[in-house]
Amino acid sequence: MDRTGIFVDAGYLFAAGSILLCGEKLKRGDVHLTNDAFLDFMRKKAEALTGLPLLRIYWYDGTDGPPTGKHIALAYQPDVKLRLGLVNRQGTQKGVDSLIVTDLINLSRNRAMASAVLMTGDEDIRVGVQQAQEYGVRVYLVGISASSGGDGNQAALLKQEADGVCDLSAAEVAGFLACRPTAESPALASPPAGTLQRTEPGSSSKPLGVIGEEQLTAIVESALSQMTEDGIQQVAKAGRFNIPVHLDGLLLTTATKALGGARVPDPHKKALRGLFFAVCEQRARSSQ
Repeated sequence: MDRTGIFVDAGYLFAAGSILLCGEKLKRGDVHLTNDAFLDFMRKKAEALTGLPLLRIYWYDGTDGPPTGKHIALAYQPDVKLRLGLVNRQGTQKGVDSLIVTDLINLSRNRAMASAVLMTGDEDIRVGVQQAQEYGVRVYLVGISASSGGDGNQAALLKQEADGVCDLSAAEVAGFLACRPTAESPALASPPAGTLQRTEPGSSSKPLGVIGEEQLTAIVESALSQMTEDGIQQVAKAGRFNIPVHLDGLLLTTATKALGGARVPDPHKKALRGLFFAVCEQRARSSQ
């Protein structure tokens, strides 16, 4: 099939991206990825490299428990397939490389794609690249430029194996990835699209800060921490448009506290409830 598969190693993306933009490897909570901007960028980049339409985007990450709200939000994106490995006590991903290699080989063998665009830096992926090429698939490696130059954050043997190599500049990476401002940083001039803006109680003009995807996820996680397993099952069975009143109230109360006493604006309640339901549904399935 004349399609392109995109394979993204999230660990590489966040580590290499934060080093390039911020000068050091940051924790996930200190880096913000704009999902829509990144996925759109990768679609266009893959088409420019291969000249072929998209098959789908595979997102690989590690987790030390059930999928997080961020994982689930990505899984609901069109044309995105979520693949999760494990994270051990030392914070190291386990099983992610093998998932990438397995998908590369299976999709190539089944002729589901004619080319692959791969964002990773680990030499262990090289065997998957080799076997995909044996099935006639062309493999393009997309990397994030190292601040120090040279091969930097990608294994040299992996780059040598690829049919083509493309490094993203700091300007390109800044289009979808950003370091979170510290407490001393000035407030953002305007909120990014799709974010909530906090205001003082009773006021709609004085901003207290910007609420992005990660804080929305934190609100949902905080609400879930106050719920029983039975409550999570109730939400999952009821559906996103029929969340039980007492649990919907818990969600909105939790959000109000996170917003410094301000109510959630009506246009954003739908997004908050949608994420709340999605996480409950995923956890309910995981517990079965």
